[in-house]
Amino acid sequence: MLEKLFQLKAHDTTVRTEILAGLTTFLTMAYILFVNPAILGETGMDKGAVFVATCLAAAIGSAIMGLIANYPIALAPGMGLNAFFTYSVVLHMGYSWQVALGAVFISATLFFALSALRIREWIVNSIPLPLRSAITAGIGLFLALIALKEAGLVVDNPATLVGLGDLTAPGPLLAMLGFFIIVALEARRVTGAVMIGILAVTAIAIALGVTQFGGIVSMPPSIAPTFLQLDIAGALDVGMISVIFAFLFVDLFDNTGTLIAVAKRAGLMRADGHLPKMGRALIADSTAAMGGSLLGTSTTTSYIESASGVAAGGRTGLTACVVAGLFLLSLFFAPLAGTVPAFATAPALLFVAVLMTSGLAEIDWDDITVAAPVVITALAMPLTFSIANGIAFGFISWVLIKALAGRFKDLNPALVVLAALFIIKFGFFPA
Repeated sequence: MLEKLFQLKAHDTTVRTEILAGLTTFLTMAYILFVNPAILGETGMDKGAVFVATCLAAAIGSAIMGLIANYPIALAPGMGLNAFFTYSVVLHMGYSWQVALGAVFISATLFFALSALRIREWIVNSIPLPLRSAITAGIGLFLALIALKEAGLVVDNPATLVGLGDLTAPGPLLAMLGFFIIVALEARRVTGAVMIGILAVTAIAIALGVTQFGGIVSMPPSIAPTFLQLDIAGALDVGMISVIFAFLFVDLFDNTGTLIAVAKRAGLMRADGHLPKMGRALIADSTAAMGGSLLGTSTTTSYIESASGVAAGGRTGLTACVVAGLFLLSLFFAPLAGTVPAFATAPALLFVAVLMTSGLAEIDWDDITVAAPVVITALAMPLTFSIANGIAFGFISWVLIKALAGRFKDLNPALVVLAALFIIKFGFFPA
């Protein structure tokens, strides 16, 4: 049955290899089980329900990817988008988490339509690579600011906007220790470095009496507080247009980049650069995102951590299905997730931020018409506390700078239209 479903022999792999690859992928991305409830919980969402929604969204998304596309790519609620959901849409803009879930559902539906109608490739090719790298880096800086804030390393200062936190307090010190542990383990290529760092800091905090131990295993909490609680009608508010676009845009490019990177490493890409079943993979991803919003979590997306499973020999969708099974087993570890304090998950955010900002190394800094929009895009996200604003400023600055510099060959109709729409949005709906 497995041979018929996943064509193991054709991909030169075995059931044992696929299971080990799935376990490897799961260990590298399981940190989301602790991080996602902690972030979304700040909106007022029930953390237990979010934990269950995270497990189910990851399991369903990974299973769909494995069964429909037969790719060794796992899915879970995406980092960056969950922070945008909480800190920008709900806490900063003032929308309810139900409306934010509605925006996630609408963006996922649009993503599904773009994938089904094969418009995705045209959109991706219309956006310059430096601008895409800038958006990824900006999300990284956004995550870094949130991580430092959650760790207590950066605090509010009326005189200087931000300031240094109390370095004698246990939270900031343990957060720094956790980050150093994660980076050191990653440098040593230890599987599950991020999860080990989170659990190590949590264990130390419990031993020092800073955090109360809530247990390890129990029956899964109820998902009722978040299940089908999305407000689609509320998400159709004019002020939510840029938010929906941000969810869609980031998910679209994040998925495309992840699919290409992982498939290339797995040897699934043809010599001409074409990726077979790309359409199926994107449909699987958008379906998972829609399902996640119904369950009660932010955008579900493909994880670049899937590359670790590929490195361990994963070549088929059986790897993704193994990950799905492990996320289902994780449903019984809700007490452990509830025990993890914010300063223990902050190092994971900061580590992901490091990975995301590395794309700035590929920018042509000698071309000022490229460098300026890239810096504006990347800085606007953390400084305005909004991924949507960063994307908007990026498009506007790219088009205006290129046009004023006479570099019209670097522009295309899609860029100009999007920039114009963002200018109109800021002019009439600045909130």
